[in-house]
Amino acid sequence: MEQLESKKKIAIMIAIMAAMLFAALNQTIVTTAMPRIVSELDGMAYFSWIFTIFMLASTIAAVLSGKFSDMIGRKPLILIGIGVFMFGSFLAGVAGTILQLIIYRGIQGIGAGMIMSTAFASVGDLFAPRERGRWQGLMGGVFGLASVFGPTLGGYIVDHMDWHWVFWVFLPIGVLAFVCIAWLFPAQEKKPKEPIDYWGALLLSTCIIPLLLAFTWAGHTYAWYSPIIIGLFAGAAASFILFINVERKAESPVLPLILFKNSSFTLSNLVGFMMGAGMFGAVMYMPWFVQGVIGTSATISGYVMMPMTLSLVLASAVSGQLITKTGKYKALALAGLLIMAVGMGLLMTMHAETTNEIAIIYMIVVGFGLGVSFPIFTLTVQNAAPQNSLGVATASSQLFRQLGGTIGVALMGSMLNQRMNSGGNSMQATLEQVGVDLSSQSSQVTNALQSLQDPQVLMNPAQIESIQAALPDELGSVMVELLHQLRESLNYALNGVFIICVIVTAIAFLLTFGLREVPLRSSADGNKLTH
Repeated sequence: MEQLESKKKIAIMIAIMAAMLFAALNQTIVTTAMPRIVSELDGMAYFSWIFTIFMLASTIAAVLSGKFSDMIGRKPLILIGIGVFMFGSFLAGVAGTILQLIIYRGIQGIGAGMIMSTAFASVGDLFAPRERGRWQGLMGGVFGLASVFGPTLGGYIVDHMDWHWVFWVFLPIGVLAFVCIAWLFPAQEKKPKEPIDYWGALLLSTCIIPLLLAFTWAGHTYAWYSPIIIGLFAGAAASFILFINVERKAESPVLPLILFKNSSFTLSNLVGFMMGAGMFGAVMYMPWFVQGVIGTSATISGYVMMPMTLSLVLASAVSGQLITKTGKYKALALAGLLIMAVGMGLLMTMHAETTNEIAIIYMIVVGFGLGVSFPIFTLTVQNAAPQNSLGVATASSQLFRQLGGTIGVALMGSMLNQRMNSGGNSMQATLEQVGVDLSSQSSQVTNALQSLQDPQVLMNPAQIESIQAALPDELGSVMVELLHQLRESLNYALNGVFIICVIVTAIAFLLTFGLREVPLRSSADGNKLTH
């Protein structure tokens, strides 16, 4: 069949990356804007669902669209994904209640999952394996850029404009990406019709959704041993067993189990799972350290995190170029994971006297290691899968990273709470030391002092000022000592979180030694696209 010209491939990739940037920016822009939006919609009680529904919808959509794109082609799926995402973004901007916003965020999540899954799979269709590294690195950089500019722009919009524009400002990019892909993206060769694995899709969904909900809620919304969490885990386990049985017999399984017989495929996904846990752990809990332990403001905290993202973008691009130039990736993967593990180890050494500058250097190390290794394992998964399973293989890579991040963050949250309770906030001891008896204080003073046991207070200067205003002057020195104890306790707890980050990254590093380096082809054999 006639191969696409290089210039047309590049034009297609620019359109695909525009679609990814559109979806990624719409995800990151809401992080700083959402507190204001939720406040105006009077929906604080349902705040977590705005993010949870997006995660659930995008994860399921990514997995299922991976299989469907193998069956009907990437072009229809990515166009549908862009259309659904734009529709959800428009609706989110006109939401009048928190329930409406949650529903519309779910629609956004479906579109985002379809875009991300088919975008990465399209690289495998357009380029030979050896060329994919360059583009995987650049696509990884898209997420980095969205992480840098999205939150800043979101904060600016809610401060200077109507919050609805948070969801509307990037709609022109979506329209442009849709038109370019519809015009440039070639059609896929028609394939014989395959039966749709409805039962497999249903059971996979009923396995993933309760599993993600259980790890998201456990230790925070509900106790780990609560009936709801146990029920969710039991439901996920039952669905998983049924799913395995159905997939063994399915003529066209939604997630072919035969792929896991390939050691490179299985190891790559396991490494991706561990990397997801380490990456999300560092990204989620580093702001706790910067704001809570060091005492940096939320605005400056964003700038402290930004160099990590920039180093990730740079390293992703360099890593991709080296893979394309040499055709080898295992040494790069090992080097990246080793650098990442060293960076996580450096995070463990931080304390209350650590400066923002030192924190920035440590985060640059983490970001660089992550950037070097992150794109590689999508490439190795694609390289291990047959061409007709490229979409579902790529989607599985995203699924394992998402699961790793969700489970990792949940376990780290439990570690944080456990160490906070065991290590350190000696409020009662401090009060006894200075001769303060809570029983003799008013309920207002008692409640104010007891609120200083919650580490989240350290990230809310307004709440600290409110507590201080509620205390009599003679307890001013007590509050200073309590805040110091709380920072020490949070530092101790976060060290435990970073220990987990080091462990999971080290496991990923060791697993990579077992990865068989399959030479990457320089030809475009297997390309299924035509004009």
